[in-house]
Amino acid sequence: MQKQPNILFIMADQMSALALKAYGNPVAKTPHIQSLADRGVVFQNAYCNSPLCAPSRASMLTGRLPSQINAYDNAADFPSSTPTFIHYLRHMGYRTCLSGKMHFTGPDQLHGFEERLTTDIYPADFGWTCDWERPLDDRFSWYHNMQSVTDAGACVRSNQLDFDEEVSYRAVRWILDQARSDDQRPFCLTVSFTHPHDPYNITQKYWDLYDPEDIDGLYTDPIPFENLDAHSRRVARICDLDQTTLTRSHILNARRAYYGAVSYIDDKVGELLRTLSETGLADNTIIVFASDHGDMLGDRGLWYKMTFFEWSARVPLIISALDRFPAKRVAQHVSLLNLFPTMVDMASNHTPPVSAENVYHDSLMPYLTGNQAPAAAPVVAEYLAEGAVAPCFMILKNQFKYIFSDPDPPMLFD
Repeated sequence: MQKQPNILFIMADQMSALALKAYGNPVAKTPHIQSLADRGVVFQNAYCNSPLCAPSRASMLTGRLPSQINAYDNAADFPSSTPTFIHYLRHMGYRTCLSGKMHFTGPDQLHGFEERLTTDIYPADFGWTCDWERPLDDRFSWYHNMQSVTDAGACVRSNQLDFDEEVSYRAVRWILDQARSDDQRPFCLTVSFTHPHDPYNITQKYWDLYDPEDIDGLYTDPIPFENLDAHSRRVARICDLDQTTLTRSHILNARRAYYGAVSYIDDKVGELLRTLSETGLADNTIIVFASDHGDMLGDRGLWYKMTFFEWSARVPLIISALDRFPAKRVAQHVSLLNLFPTMVDMASNHTPPVSAENVYHDSLMPYLTGNQAPAAAPVVAEYLAEGAVAPCFMILKNQFKYIFSDPDPPMLFD
């Protein structure tokens, strides 16, 4: 039996699968992520379980839907009593470490991680709590607005660049230290960046990689505000989209900066892969690449996330390991909930499998090993945060996507 593998879990923030070459994007310059895809298992139809940062991440780590752990919005307390797959890996003898963002709200900023190399980019307090008694038009100052789009462009520096530079630097140094350490435990290192999350600003180097005209044709035309579905109208309203006139230049600049940030993250992935290779750790390290949700980027006329449309809800999920998993593409629908049992199965070499009472969703291990994969279960996602007036749900089964919220007309997509 192979010894327990190391796991390098790399996360991007607000990176849509559709913005990557590995998922068919003809414009994206992402050679390092592409190299992972070329030699790994690409889940072509992976989805988040809530199109918002904190609920998506809490759901992913616990393997449970946001409603099962009360992780409704970006101010939801993530209690220490809720086990994560990081707890399981640590119990199985892993050294667990986090560098970067995980958007933990509340006093526990570890949730199973043995050590944390950076702070989070966001405060852990409850300042982003929604007030459901306020009218929807009465916006909070911390809501998204269209300034990220109208001010998009090249920059010298930003707080997000400062943060991700530290995340990368500390993660690389940690891998180097691990390689020369006497600690013989396998490790699970999570490296979580905040790009390409808005604001849409990136350095000149990455800004110059893209011709905005090439990017523009990848998106559907805006839908007139009055023709949007009810939830999309509310999201547009709280983001001031209905009160903001976006010029073609605004839209092209925002998309160009976003794609520049995607390439920036790709270079950071390259740094991590290169360090693994140089230290001799690559041979026994499984690499998992994912994002918490996507970004509409003007598709249908919408921006940011908070909806169940493809650019918002569909995420990259690539798992790559030398000599362990044959390269392939998996067309079945999966979600970030599947990562909990998959991580535990990979750490235990699938012997024994995770007991049914401890997990709530199928492991992806059958897809990875090439054995007969189970029939794809429906993907379920939830949203109850800014812009919602009642719980919103998405059910994805076979080729159909059903979106429902009690006050709104239901939507069915083929």
